[in-house]
Amino acid sequence: MKHLTIDPSAAIPPTRDYPSDAKLPESLPNATETKLHPSNAGGENASLLFVGTATTILEWEGIRLMTDPNFLHAGDHVHLGPGVTGTRLTNPAVDLHELPRIDLICLSHYHADHFDDHVEASLRRSLPIITTPHAKSHLTAPHKTPEEAFTSVHDLDFYDDIMVDIANNKKEKKPAIKVTGMPGKHVPPGPGGMVGKLNDLIAAVPPTNGWMIELGYHASSSSDEDFKPGYRIYISGDTLLIPELSTIPERYPHIDLLLIHLGGTTIPSPSMPLLMVTMDAEMGVKLVQLVKPDLVVPVHYDDYDVFLSPLSDFKKAMEDAGLNEKVVYLDRKEEYRFKVREE
Repeated sequence: MKHLTIDPSAAIPPTRDYPSDAKLPESLPNATETKLHPSNAGGENASLLFVGTATTILEWEGIRLMTDPNFLHAGDHVHLGPGVTGTRLTNPAVDLHELPRIDLICLSHYHADHFDDHVEASLRRSLPIITTPHAKSHLTAPHKTPEEAFTSVHDLDFYDDIMVDIANNKKEKKPAIKVTGMPGKHVPPGPGGMVGKLNDLIAAVPPTNGWMIELGYHASSSSDEDFKPGYRIYISGDTLLIPELSTIPERYPHIDLLLIHLGGTTIPSPSMPLLMVTMDAEMGVKLVQLVKPDLVVPVHYDDYDVFLSPLSDFKKAMEDAGLNEKVVYLDRKEEYRFKVREE
């Protein structure tokens, strides 16, 4: 297993162009509302802040892990493929240069609505990023100058994993985060796999991962075998409901939280929806029924004009399926707090 050590005591800005005379915030902005487990609250020691689109910030044991950083504002445009653009409809809960220290990024794929040009230009090059092999090839491309290439990019394919160890933690049981790449596909195979083959040819939609993020502790040593997960988060990533997802509940019979990417993203546009590349409400409910998480938090909804399936569709579909008690809905700048078990 790969290893990565994070030291949260190093108060370094997440951006390389952070003003030298500015004081780095010590904490995330206060959430507008805090939500807890609807039936099993108590002992919360971790939080998930919803920034917008697929951008969230997970905070636990002094570590801040950010997913899919996208900090564009309403009216900004993104290039999503040959001849395809999208317009953002919402603002992020916090601006990029208002962030406190960020220790780690999990990037599901190299796409402008998940890693926009402004983010790519501004991020500190030494900030650790866990991502796909495709994204790593772009972030560390040989043609980049030493000043432009990212220097701590760790690529995971499906079911590859990496242990993120937390330095300078004085607890007897050492906290750690295990990140595993989960299957994902942005495009359906189509007859004879032609849609996927065409996408490979024109590179319209990049390869994508989901993630299994396990927060836990090493019981008495730092060996991989000694790690005991205390909370398991499955992030779907921008995938469709593909057969490969059926392997997830076989490997992970208990999932605490499903962070599901919705939106029913269509290209080239919702007015001419030739191809859907992320889950809509119907597929989202089927994924919930497949992996059977303890709780669901939907993200990646209502943020861009290429999203065809609004959150209201998912709410109705969950209600129709009798799954209302399984979901917590977050608006931007709201947080979900939860308990990581120390077993």
